[in-house]
Amino acid sequence: MSILTVKNLSHGFGDRAIFNDVSFRLLKGEHIGLIGANGEGKSSFMNILTGQLEPDQGSIEWAKRVRVGYLDQHTKLAAGMTIRDVLRGAFQYLFDLEAEMNEICEKMADASPEALEQMLEDMGNIQDILTSNDFYILDSKIEEIGRALGLNSIGLDKEVQDLSGGQRTKVLLAKLLLEKPDILLLDEPTNYLDEQHIEWLKRYLQEYENAFILISHDIPFLNSVINIIYHMENQCLDRYVGDYDNFRQVYEVKKQQLEAAYKKQQQEIVELKDFVARNKARVSTRNMAMSRQKKLDSMDVIELAKEKPKPSFNFLSARASGKIIFETKDLVIGYDAPLSKPLNLQMIRGQKIALVGANGLGKTTLLKSILGEISAYSGSVELGDYIHMGYFEQEMREANYKTCIEEVWQDFPAMEQREIRAALAKCGLTTKHIESKIVVLSGGEQAKVRLCKLLNKETNVLILDEPTNHLDVDAKDELKRALQAYKGSILLICHEPEFYQDVVTDVWNCEEWTTKIV
Repeated sequence: MSILTVKNLSHGFGDRAIFNDVSFRLLKGEHIGLIGANGEGKSSFMNILTGQLEPDQGSIEWAKRVRVGYLDQHTKLAAGMTIRDVLRGAFQYLFDLEAEMNEICEKMADASPEALEQMLEDMGNIQDILTSNDFYILDSKIEEIGRALGLNSIGLDKEVQDLSGGQRTKVLLAKLLLEKPDILLLDEPTNYLDEQHIEWLKRYLQEYENAFILISHDIPFLNSVINIIYHMENQCLDRYVGDYDNFRQVYEVKKQQLEAAYKKQQQEIVELKDFVARNKARVSTRNMAMSRQKKLDSMDVIELAKEKPKPSFNFLSARASGKIIFETKDLVIGYDAPLSKPLNLQMIRGQKIALVGANGLGKTTLLKSILGEISAYSGSVELGDYIHMGYFEQEMREANYKTCIEEVWQDFPAMEQREIRAALAKCGLTTKHIESKIVVLSGGEQAKVRLCKLLNKETNVLILDEPTNHLDVDAKDELKRALQAYKGSILLICHEPEFYQDVVTDVWNCEEWTTKIV
């Protein structure tokens, strides 16, 4: 049975087409991985499915009474609400039914016998819905999901505006899972989740009986939970049965077959054109030439898709730093309260360190304390000599209405425009991306613009906060290679062991320092 039917969908932004005549069906129980390079339109597709974007053409038809749950990285949480308030919002439809039942009770005293009978029936139906949806044990369900995703250790009464990126994602995910929709739409749910909770989500999705569509560049996670791949490329959407590894095999075979057919056809076209050119003027061979020309005119010419620019990352090196990169003396990190025990850490030139541990323990706070962006709660940080630091932030702080060229030019005013264009192209961005405003780019494309600025700055120390979030597979592989080749020192926050374990020399587990219960 089809839960969702998409027919002849076309959409674009300005003169940049995203989809062209795309059709799609979602069947009951399908666990779909929606994949494609950054900027191919995966998040836009999700926004169209949920009605947040209107397509230029085409139709979207949901089955009747289907409840859809959408995990969107850009959802805003209202200031002043606690985590518990947000999670209770998952059951708003039940609270509305309770209010309706209370309203019926108030009207009963003045009702006629016929109306009273209808009211009792309505109350019975509402009562059945409330009971079957565990309305009277909601708080225990909230506590249970809070434990599973590590929200209880943060505190369910904590206000949402004080949460880190990872904590915020957990709250949105917990709310979505409490809603128990008929279909889940998940846009990069593992971004900002720590390893422990990625494992929990993996088990949940493996056992999930309903359908879901998942966008993720975390291939091991994707492989473990999906059974269908939809590949988005060159404005098309193609279906493959199986996991990502199976898709890669089939995709490569199809690509090779298409290239072979293209070469064969191009050779045939050359031969036909040559025959027509040599024989159309002769009376004796004119008919044969016309026959060849008709074949040429009616030929369905194979076109190869334009190769997407592959990113090429190479960090510029500054002069060597001193032996000590930084040293902390009884450093306690935190804002209103301490997040760590007193830390006496030392980083030596050439070390490449991964900071790991659950969300909310202060990994980003530690980076910002080392950089001097925030003051230490107590203790001190001392940087070494000849330090040339490069910092990649986890998120862009606010909507950016500059074009990519303007954004990079602002930091490198001495560069010519052609040099800036070339630098952005090396990061895997097309001309249309480069000339677009940053605010309309995908998360992965925005990350590539920020990486471009970092790559063109001479550094001997890189401080990287979740650099792989939003990046597609090609960009992640290239970033990994570039970090392995980098001669300087690296301090990296990352929740993907597959990415960092071949890059770093040391792993620092923040759970050993935290003042919180993990």
